[in-house]
Amino acid sequence: MRPKSLRLIIIGLLVVAAATVLLFAKKEAPKTMETQTNNPKSSLKLFSQVFRDGAAIPVQYTCKGQNVNPPLNIVDVPDGAKSLALIIHDPDAVGGDFVHWTAWDISASAETIAVNSVPAGTVQGINSAGRAGYMGPCPPAGTGTHHYIFELYALDKSLGLKSDTNRDQLKSAMQGHILDQTILTGLFAAQP
Repeated sequence: MRPKSLRLIIIGLLVVAAATVLLFAKKEAPKTMETQTNNPKSSLKLFSQVFRDGAAIPVQYTCKGQNVNPPLNIVDVPDGAKSLALIIHDPDAVGGDFVHWTAWDISASAETIAVNSVPAGTVQGINSAGRAGYMGPCPPAGTGTHHYIFELYALDKSLGLKSDTNRDQLKSAMQGHILDQTILTGLFAAQP
């Protein structure tokens, strides 16, 4: 074998070894808040009677309809949870990730969030339009189908935040207190 061929084989083996090390290092990287859970067997579930995960959100729950929050069902809240928090956002928004609704201090015993309401004691925060409360999907015409991510968090405490709190402040307050989390994704596209 020529020295040049041997050198290429050694370089190839080193590249494969480096790629393997990076792959395992990536798998062992610390989890961010978005994927963090203290319960490796996540049981918390969020669903709606009016759309299934990955399906279209009915028009009445958007700015083209009544612009009210859809009904949501909460199942299998973990033992030890003191409250729940909900964030709905559109990562496909033209101007960047758009927050449609934040709500927290939802009772851990809540099984439903009814249409156009929140459970007693729930605090609603500031959305990306600068208002407190729910703002339905409202993508501009011609921007395709948008994904609306409903993130539900089970927390080990009530947060006690004021209603002028935005998503970043809410996420910061939740850090280290998430027992479990789940997502539900709805779709909506404005007509061209």
